[in-house]
Amino acid sequence: MRKSPRDTAESTREISRRAALLGGAMGAIVGVLGLRMRKMQLEQADQYRTLAEGNSVKIRLIPPARGLIYDRNGVLIAGNEQNYRVTITRESTDDLERTIAALQELIPISDSEALDILAELRKRAPTVPVTVADQLSWEEFSRLAVNAPALPGVTPEVGLSRSYPQGPDFAHVIGYVGPVSDYDLSRIEDPDPLLRIPKFQLGKLGIEAKYEENLRGQAGQRRVEVNSGGREMRELGRQEGDPGANLQLTLDHALQNFALARLGDESAAAVVMDVTNGDVMAIASAPSFDPNLFVRGISNADYRALTEDDHRPLADKTVQGQYPPGSTYKMVVALAGLEAGIIGPGDTEYCPGHFTVSGRRFHCWKRGGHGTVNLAKSLEQSCDVFYYELAMKVGIEKMSEMAKRLGIGVRHELPMSAVREGVAPTKDWKQQRFDQPWQIGDSINASIGQGYVLATPLQLAVMTSRIASGREISPRLVRAVDGTELPQTEAPDLGLSAAGLEQVRRGMFQVVNGSSGTARGSMIAAKEWRMAGKTGTSQVRNITAAERARGVVSNDDLPWNRRDHALFVCYAPFDAPRYAVAVVVEHGGGGSTAAAPIARDIMLFALAGGLPPLSAYPKAQQARMRTLLEGLELIAPATPGNTRTRV
Repeated sequence: MRKSPRDTAESTREISRRAALLGGAMGAIVGVLGLRMRKMQLEQADQYRTLAEGNSVKIRLIPPARGLIYDRNGVLIAGNEQNYRVTITRESTDDLERTIAALQELIPISDSEALDILAELRKRAPTVPVTVADQLSWEEFSRLAVNAPALPGVTPEVGLSRSYPQGPDFAHVIGYVGPVSDYDLSRIEDPDPLLRIPKFQLGKLGIEAKYEENLRGQAGQRRVEVNSGGREMRELGRQEGDPGANLQLTLDHALQNFALARLGDESAAAVVMDVTNGDVMAIASAPSFDPNLFVRGISNADYRALTEDDHRPLADKTVQGQYPPGSTYKMVVALAGLEAGIIGPGDTEYCPGHFTVSGRRFHCWKRGGHGTVNLAKSLEQSCDVFYYELAMKVGIEKMSEMAKRLGIGVRHELPMSAVREGVAPTKDWKQQRFDQPWQIGDSINASIGQGYVLATPLQLAVMTSRIASGREISPRLVRAVDGTELPQTEAPDLGLSAAGLEQVRRGMFQVVNGSSGTARGSMIAAKEWRMAGKTGTSQVRNITAAERARGVVSNDDLPWNRRDHALFVCYAPFDAPRYAVAVVVEHGGGGSTAAAPIARDIMLFALAGGLPPLSAYPKAQQARMRTLLEGLELIAPATPGNTRTRV
C-alpha cells in the first residue's frame, strides 16, 4: 500500500529528528573526548611523561598529630614534639647492606643495630618504609638530608613524637605510648593502617591506652613521585589528616605534684577527691618514673633499675594496690550496725584489751584496753574490742553489703590500667574462692579491716567521700573531650539514715580533734578548715602468742617489708565537706604517725589552693612545718601550658 504524501513527509521529519539527536550525542562524546585529550596533553603532560620515563606515583600515609592532654586548669601534661628520623623502603634500593653502611657513615648506627634493621626490613613488606633511626639531632638530620639523593630508598622525615613535659608527676595515670608491636596488632581485629607504620606510637598504659582511638586521629595522605631507582623525586599532592581529640582531666597539676613530693621516698599512694561531684583532683603513686624513657626506648639498665626496686615504681598503687584497710574499715562496720538497728549512739561496750570467742583470744591494739566506750569513743580511740563485739551481732553479710554501698569491693570505672575491685568478703565468696566455710574468727578479723578484706586507696577515698556527702559519689577522671564537657548527673542519695551518718562523722571528727584522738597530732588549727578522719594500721605478719608474752616487736626494729601498713582517710572542711583524701604508706608503721601527717598537708594544699599558710598548723608545729615545706622539691606550672617553675 502506497503512503500518502502526508505520511511520507511525516516519516521524513521523524528520521531527521532522530538523525539530529544522534548527531548531537556523537558530537557531545567527541567534544568530551577532545577536552580529555587536551587535559592529558597539556595539563597532565608532566605526570604522563613521568610514567613514560619509568617513574611511579606512590601513596604515603601521613601520621596525624596525637591529641593533647591537659589538667583541669589547662596545663599541658601530654604533648608532641618534633622528631627527626630516617626511613628505608626495601623495594626502592638494590643493595640494603651497602645503603645501611653508607648511613652508618652519616649518623650513629652500631653494627648490632644495623643487623636489627636488616632483619626488620626483610620481615616487612617491600613497600613498607622502616624507620632506621629517630630522635636525630638537627646536625645529623641536615647531614643526612644533603646526602639523601645518593641513597636510593632513604627518606629523611620530620614527624611528631610524644612527650610528657611534667615528667613523673602523671606517669601512672597518663601512662605512656610506644611503638606498635606484633602483639598489639594481634589483639586488634581490623587494625588501622596507621598502626602498620613502623615506629608509630600507640598508647600502652593508662589514659593513653584507654583513650587510644580518641587520641590517635585520622591519617592523611601524600602522593609522591618515585623514579625507577626508588628515589623520591617530588610531592605531587597532599591531604592532611585529622588530629586526635584533646582531653582535659579533672586533675590539678599543682596538687598532684605536691602530693607526690609529700609522699617523698615512701612506697605510698594518695588520692584526693572532690566530694561534691567525684572529680579526682590528685591520684599519686610513689615512687614514680619518667614516662619519656619509654617513648624514646628505655635502656636495659634503666628498666632493670625500675623492676628491681623493692618500692615498685612501675606499679600504680592507687588503683592496683589492694591493702587490708585496717581501722579505716570501722566506719563501714559502724554504719552496718546503725542501719540494722543493732546499736545506737549511746550503746557501750567494755574493752579489757582483748576479746575471746571459741577459745581464741583477739587482742585490742591497746594492751590494757580502753574501758567502757560508745560509738564515738570507739572511733576516736580506735578500740578494736568494740568492733569485735559488733561484728558478732551484725554478721559478715551486712558488713559486706555496707562496704559495697560505700564503694569497697566495687570496681570503679576509671580510664586507668588494671583497676582492682578489692574484696568485701562474704560466706559464699570464701567458699567459692578457697572451698572453705566461713568462721567466726573471719568476721572478727573483718571488723577491723583485716583478714580477707582488701581495698585500694581509690576505694578508700570513695568511701570517705560518700560518708562526708551522704551520696553515692563516683570518681571521675576525664572532664572534657575536644572542648565538650562530659555530662555529669547528680549522685543519688545513699539511703542511709542522717542520724547514723552524723554519729559516724562526729566520731571521725573526734579522731582528729578529740583529746584522745588517734590523729590529734595532725589536726588543722584553722577553724574554717577543720577536718574529720580515721587512722588505720594493718598487719602484714602474724604475731604469735609467745611474742605477745614477751612484748610485740616494734615496727622500727623490723625489716622494712615486715612493718605494718599505715593508712589515713579524711575529709574537710567538717562543716561543709569539699575534699576527701586517702593515704596509704606501705610498711609505714602506724597510721597516726606515717599517713595522717601526709594526708593533712595534702588536704591543706587542696583547701588553700597552694602551699598552706603556717597559721593553719598548731603553733607548736609551725617551725617544723616551715622547714618541711621549704625542703620539698616542688615543680608547679606558672601559667597554662607546659612551663614549669621551681617553687
